[in-house]
Amino acid sequence: MATKTFEYAVRDRTGKLVKGRVEASNQAAVANRLREMGMAAVSINEVSTGGLNTEIKVPGLSDKVSLKDIAVMARQLATMINSGLSLLRALTILAQQTESKALAKVVSQVRNDVETGVALSTALGRHPQVFPPLMINMVKAGEVGGFLDQVLVSVAGNFEAELKLRGKVKSAMTYPVVVFVIAILAVVGMLLFIVPVFENMFASLGGALPAPTQFLVFLSDVLRYAIGPIVIAIVVFAIWWSRHKNDRALREKVDPFKLKLPVFGNLFKKIAIARFTRNFGAMLHAGVPLLQALDIVGETSGNIVVERATKAVQESVRTGQSLAGPLTEHPIFPPMVVQMMAVGEDTGALDTMLGKVADFYDQEVEATTEQLTSLIEPLMIVVLGSLIGGMIIALYMPIFSIFELVQ
Repeated sequence: MATKTFEYAVRDRTGKLVKGRVEASNQAAVANRLREMGMAAVSINEVSTGGLNTEIKVPGLSDKVSLKDIAVMARQLATMINSGLSLLRALTILAQQTESKALAKVVSQVRNDVETGVALSTALGRHPQVFPPLMINMVKAGEVGGFLDQVLVSVAGNFEAELKLRGKVKSAMTYPVVVFVIAILAVVGMLLFIVPVFENMFASLGGALPAPTQFLVFLSDVLRYAIGPIVIAIVVFAIWWSRHKNDRALREKVDPFKLKLPVFGNLFKKIAIARFTRNFGAMLHAGVPLLQALDIVGETSGNIVVERATKAVQESVRTGQSLAGPLTEHPIFPPMVVQMMAVGEDTGALDTMLGKVADFYDQEVEATTEQLTSLIEPLMIVVLGSLIGGMIIALYMPIFSIFELVQ
């Protein structure tokens, strides 16, 4: 079911009206989530995410809070608490010094809630559009166990590892994407501006054109008439994709397809396993109960195949089965991962084993991205050279024919 954005208003224990936004399938799901956090909804309204009333986010000017901002916040908060500052004082300093205005505003609201006696985890939970469930539950476990500063350090480290993982993937994808875009622009430029010049020259010379040249001229004519609709279609698709890429119905189709892609499918699988094991281990290490951790960790993997498998494993564990047994029923989890988790479960060091598996897959992702880059670079050069070279040969074939006739 596709998720929608809802704007809610609730009253805290002091009667103060608190507003926020959350993504859910329907209003009932929002009400249930708020009820679980101990808040009664005053109003819940769906926010339009399409049409002319949609807010336009400009890169660099968006009020969205980044994962890097949250990681920095968690580490700074942990440092201040460990130094002996009270939680309230630490939040006050954070609200004043945080560079992100959007995050500073949220931290200020969290600080006000904490001042009224609300637990930090509950205060963070009132901003689900900013703070991930993983962070909220780890903070809650840290509050109960009395080691909040350690948990916040773990949260920061977890998010920093995620940012590093994203950086590796981006670095691997940047080169082929840039080369592909350059190739497309070069081909389009030749078809729109160079081929018509040769076409006029060929028309003045007369005679039949070779088949490759005729095909090139045909493509040029089609593109000159269709370039407008093509650009509009690309822009419309880009806007649609940016708004619906996280819809569950779309992810149900896209995520399994990503894992089956040649070359890149294996990389996407390793990324999902790295996220799953790292987040799962971090939550268990922080003291989050196993079933609760399983309920959250699947969504953090970034792939719905892992999410579905995790939900199935959770139901099996709920009935009394071990963790490793049900994992073997899902091919998305490699045998090595299952075996190490089984050892961790038997020895009581599951969180440690998950951390080792996450480190291994982080290294695998790095190695795979380097291999892909070294493979794609020469391949893209050959493809680009073949395209441009083929077009140039097709354009000069009539000229070569004329020279042969003259001789």
